[in-house]
Amino acid sequence: MLKITKFGGSSVASASQFKKVKEIVMSDPARKYVVVSAPGKRNGNDNKITDLLYLLDAHRQYHVDASNVFNLIKDRFLEIKNELGLKQPIEKELDRFYTNLNQMNQAEIVSRGEYFCAKLMAEYLGYGFVDAKDIIRFRLDKTIDWQATTNKLTAKCAQYKNFVFPGFYGGSANGQIQIFPRGGGDITGAILARCLNADVYENWTDVSGFLMADPRIVKDPEQITHITYSELRELSYMGASVLHEEAIFPVKEANIPIHILNTNRPQDAGTIIQEHNNYVNPYAITGIAGKTDFLSIYIYKKHMSNEIGFIRKVLSILEAYHISVEHIPSGIDSFSIVVSKKDIEDSLYEILARIKTELKPDEIKTQEDISLISTVGKNMSDKPGTSGKLFGSLGANNINIVMIAQGSDEINITVGVKKKDFEKTIQVIYDTFVTKEKQS
Repeated sequence: MLKITKFGGSSVASASQFKKVKEIVMSDPARKYVVVSAPGKRNGNDNKITDLLYLLDAHRQYHVDASNVFNLIKDRFLEIKNELGLKQPIEKELDRFYTNLNQMNQAEIVSRGEYFCAKLMAEYLGYGFVDAKDIIRFRLDKTIDWQATTNKLTAKCAQYKNFVFPGFYGGSANGQIQIFPRGGGDITGAILARCLNADVYENWTDVSGFLMADPRIVKDPEQITHITYSELRELSYMGASVLHEEAIFPVKEANIPIHILNTNRPQDAGTIIQEHNNYVNPYAITGIAGKTDFLSIYIYKKHMSNEIGFIRKVLSILEAYHISVEHIPSGIDSFSIVVSKKDIEDSLYEILARIKTELKPDEIKTQEDISLISTVGKNMSDKPGTSGKLFGSLGANNINIVMIAQGSDEINITVGVKKKDFEKTIQVIYDTFVTKEKQS
């Protein structure tokens, strides 16, 4: 068996966390290849190394003395090195990095957190060090060159029985360092898993996987032990964030499972993400997630259904203002467009004026302070009455639904409610499909 093992920033934040990583890695010989993020926060008042590196780059760009910021970064790495008794001459490389700061671009600067962390981790584990810049290849359009990356990775596996690999970056088509979005270490691990056809991609973080609802709203929600990629995508989009969304795609097609695990509680079962599995969920739903602060534009026009392209014309106006649309619930002669309030608030009146002038609707109005809650579960389509049960429970608790949307794959039902009912809605749905099911 082959496991690609990725440790997030909180898992490598200090020497004590390095020790936990070593215990985890050494406990299973299948953990041959380790991916690390840059050191994260050690406590609530601490700084992430990557944040400090972005700050260092800002000082460079504005020609401001950056020595204080650099010393914070250097001290963090030296503290880990000294506490673990490592021999890596990292202080010399750090000093060289700072001396050459003005010759570097932002991508190279902010990637050094992962680079230096991987150097230290490789020595601590007794593994080889492989630089992501030499392995992950981007094309000119910034997509991954899978064949080139696979070939280079395979060659390194022949060279090293075990190695540590920095996350977050790779090499561009012109040989420069190119970074992923923030949180991109998750993507790096997924790339290695796909290229090496791993049996599982382990993603170690500071939580024991996904929960069925936000624990700040629902007390002690159930753990999600198994979830499909499709279900995860729905929940992640609505704010249930543990894993970088883009990390799903490299392994989804190969159906390589992602196992979310807790570095601080390695005994916990965690969450397994896999599209095709034999797990039988005891509940009709897999999870609940939601977001607040949406706005709805309601448009009515007599005989709209006979007017070709009416909705498209409205959407074109929104597109001109770079407004992303969340949902479009519709009727025969009316429809609503749900958008993020912060995206549209600066241009709302201009957009409404254009819709009135260009499309001459009989009625147009807005509704603010809408929250969206998605109830997600692949089991829902196989259980008749699920929608009725959900809507009935909300009605019984005096929660007014202002919008309903259901995905064509029938794995999610999204309702819009007033912001004041946001937390209550999540609690009611959880009680309906989980608490009562457990009691029955």
